[in-house]
Amino acid sequence: MATHVTWRAGGAAARAYYPVDLDDLALFLASLRHDEPLLFVGLGSNLLVRDGGFPGTVVFTRDALKELRHDSDGRVYAEVGVSSPKLARYCASCGLSGAEFLAGIPGSFGGALAMNAGCHGAEVWRFVRKVLMVDRQGNRVERPPADFTVGYRHVGLHAVCDEWFVGAWLDFPRGDSQLARSRMRELLDARAASQPLELPNAGSVFRNPPGDHAARLIEAAGLKGFSIGGARVSEKHANFIVNPDSVATATAIEMLIDHVQASVKQKFGVELQREVRIVGVMA
Repeated sequence: MATHVTWRAGGAAARAYYPVDLDDLALFLASLRHDEPLLFVGLGSNLLVRDGGFPGTVVFTRDALKELRHDSDGRVYAEVGVSSPKLARYCASCGLSGAEFLAGIPGSFGGALAMNAGCHGAEVWRFVRKVLMVDRQGNRVERPPADFTVGYRHVGLHAVCDEWFVGAWLDFPRGDSQLARSRMRELLDARAASQPLELPNAGSVFRNPPGDHAARLIEAAGLKGFSIGGARVSEKHANFIVNPDSVATATAIEMLIDHVQASVKQKFGVELQREVRIVGVMA
């Protein structure tokens, strides 16, 4: 999985599946045994697979679930394999505003949808009007936002069942395409100036605690530049852990995450919550 996640570290998956389209995915899910572990992966940001690997099937959505359209009712439908920046550009081309923040979110729309990704004061679920899910039997289910608990970097389905996002209908207001493109350029320039985009990373590692910023706490704890096994707290942005030269193992990255959490807790009494997802088994 090291070649499929943006941290460039991690063990192997037992099986990999590349659907052709949504119909193919539904048939595949219906053919699996009921207890098969499943992991849906888009562009691999915000994800760490432990060095012992993932003991199940990884479903790669990025090359298949890419439908993107502007419906007659004004809503935009996007499948989860579409990249968030592409969705932002598409909305601008359709004369819509409000989606510009998506240009600064790395990874696929599926990941952004699953974690209510956001930046610059905007979040994905502010614009969600309906989502399309698929379950283990390959059935497709449309659900309104009321079926979910949505919060800061968190989305949870009220019902206890195995379902995965495959698409969503989004409602953005009409706007000026030129202004939207200009805003996207401003956001991307700001991102490049403040984040270590030139090094393998997974985006922000921790959620911002209420009334504060994780980066400020990590920097105040003296952890900028701190390294374990090649994984390093970025000197450019303390809430990023980078993997220069892709030499760090997933174990080293996870150890560094744990060390940052423990240090901030000891110094400030604040329990940082991970924003990145860690899956798989230890080596």
